[in-house]
Amino acid sequence: MTIDFVEELRWRGMLHDMMPGTHEQLKKEMTAGYIGFDPTASSLHIGNLATIMLLVHFQRAGHKPFALIGGATGMIGDPSFKASERSFLDEDTLRINQEGIRKQLEQFLDFDCGENSAEMVNNYDWFKDIGFLQFLREAGKFLSVNYMMSKDSVKKRLETGISFTEFSYQLLQGYDFYHLYKNKNIRLQMGGSDQWGNITTGTEIIRRKEGDEEGYFKAYALTTPLLTKSDGSKFGKSEGGNIWLDAEKTSPYEFYQFWLNQADEDLPRYLRVFSFKNKEEIEALETSHAAEPHLRIMQKALASELTIRIHSERAYQTVLKASEVLFGKATLETLQSIEADEFDTIFAGVPQTEITKAEWSETANITDLISTVTKSEIYASKGEARRAIQQNAVSVNKVKVTSAEQALSDFSLLQDRFLLISKGKKNHLVRVV
Repeated sequence: MTIDFVEELRWRGMLHDMMPGTHEQLKKEMTAGYIGFDPTASSLHIGNLATIMLLVHFQRAGHKPFALIGGATGMIGDPSFKASERSFLDEDTLRINQEGIRKQLEQFLDFDCGENSAEMVNNYDWFKDIGFLQFLREAGKFLSVNYMMSKDSVKKRLETGISFTEFSYQLLQGYDFYHLYKNKNIRLQMGGSDQWGNITTGTEIIRRKEGDEEGYFKAYALTTPLLTKSDGSKFGKSEGGNIWLDAEKTSPYEFYQFWLNQADEDLPRYLRVFSFKNKEEIEALETSHAAEPHLRIMQKALASELTIRIHSERAYQTVLKASEVLFGKATLETLQSIEADEFDTIFAGVPQTEITKAEWSETANITDLISTVTKSEIYASKGEARRAIQQNAVSVNKVKVTSAEQALSDFSLLQDRFLLISKGKKNHLVRVV
């Protein structure tokens, strides 16, 4: 194996803890390992990226990655470090969510590369046929209540209350590991550091059911640190909530801007965790960034790499157009180069107004149009709009308006239906329908 998985994680700052013998097992032979993903939404979000990257590096090091979709455990919910119990999801919703996650994981893992091809499994497939009494015999008898209550994820919830359903979650996750160990020869479970208790529950069930061979562990655990920002706040959230990998939930432009707006002090760690760049490449970026921090070299490098990988090269080029239009020195030619299906992406966060073709043809001049469609968002009145035009402060399709009485026929609609009105950095898109 050309890459030592554990050493790769170490220099990237992605190794939090691992059981004794884990590194030796991984150096000895190709090993199967898995990470579980919670199907509570139809898309993964950037909070999942660190654990996804564990699987990516695992496969690149020659090992066999498994992604476990928690179709059964997703009906309950992991209580780990959560203040309250969440709502149950029905089977149809879970099925839709699982399919969305499957498509996203295929962007990162190779499911057709021979012996160490990635595989996806769903724990609903084995839990659906297990009865309550059978489960108690198969798993419940092998762990004491004292052992289960000693886990931090449980202890923190005892103060506010925890249902038996949630209390049993670690037993279900532990049985997942045992089932995969027996049926898929999976020897390693990985996850975020908050999952250490649930993961080691699995190794304990395997140890007690299978027995030790002179102290030799048959199953192993490895975790990665939970990411936080330099100010201590949780990584992965914006003012609008989660940053999703699905373009329908978070547009490629919003996704790109999230990374572009990260603080300088956070980028060295983010590059190591989320980028495929090697140590020398990252250090070179750090040196260049330090020399010209105003260029945001590290932010742009990470934002472009992730946008291309998760969305596409075309989506990235559209994002660059959007940045140029909304914040840069775009021209009429720039706007004319935008394809019709790119307008929604580029102007997703821009105030917009729809008018009919009849209303467009009946509007006397540009001042009337501006004062009608933008209302108080840019101008409080027609008089204010007129004064702004006289002060050379208004542009239409990035061309300055020279007269308050300028006829609409002087302006060509972009793609025969769009008109962009701008005042400084304020934009308003008119759609003629």
